[in-house]
Amino acid sequence: MNIKQYLDSTYLKTAIQAGLSKADNIIVVKKFIQEAIDEHFKLIMIRPNMVSIAKEMITKANSSLLIGTVIDFPEGKSSVDVKISEAIQAIEDGADDLDFVCNYEAFKNGNIDLVKDEVLKCTLLGLENNKVVKWIIEVAALDDKQIIQLSVLIKNIVISNFKEELYQSVFVKSSTGFYKTVDGLPNGATIPTIIMMLENASPLPVKAAGGVRTYDEAVEMIRLGVKRIGTSGAKAIADGQNSQTDY
Repeated sequence: MNIKQYLDSTYLKTAIQAGLSKADNIIVVKKFIQEAIDEHFKLIMIRPNMVSIAKEMITKANSSLLIGTVIDFPEGKSSVDVKISEAIQAIEDGADDLDFVCNYEAFKNGNIDLVKDEVLKCTLLGLENNKVVKWIIEVAALDDKQIIQLSVLIKNIVISNFKEELYQSVFVKSSTGFYKTVDGLPNGATIPTIIMMLENASPLPVKAAGGVRTYDEAVEMIRLGVKRIGTSGAKAIADGQNSQTDY
């Protein structure tokens, strides 16, 4: 198993969240990009405003590293028009993967038509531009029934509207890694939630993000069936060490 080809090395902190100046935060982003190039990870996952920097570095290095970015991050509450606008800019800047935050609060409130509309339109945009699309459902904000229902909703929209050969380009993804939980509860991927997603999103692939911090945890997720793992501790995991990062 080449675990590095499952790892989406991730840095999504703003300068404020990292406690850094904007200039220093860009330095950190560049270090993550360079590390991902050097370590031959599958993808670097960064904020939209950093995509063009990554594209330049990857092109210069003649690397096959993919660029992923997040859309409507981290709450997913924006309109479909805002999501599409962000995604178009990311595509123009050179992103390969578009990780949309699903409007999970609208879903929880019963506004199913809104969620169906954004999933259909944003997925269509991504696939028409030959991009991989991932839908972040934020499992820590949902109960088990909602995790199942939202995974099924996304699956059904894709199956009903797109050709079978495109299914592997639309992921259901567990978490942003930034959701605030209470009482120290997990805010990302856990074995039970990933099993629920795998069982109910299939034939769509699943990405486990947030909470995977060791090589053994990553291997277990892959053996369960996940196709990608998002982590800000990719190098530590690949080296068989415990990641000390917080998402």
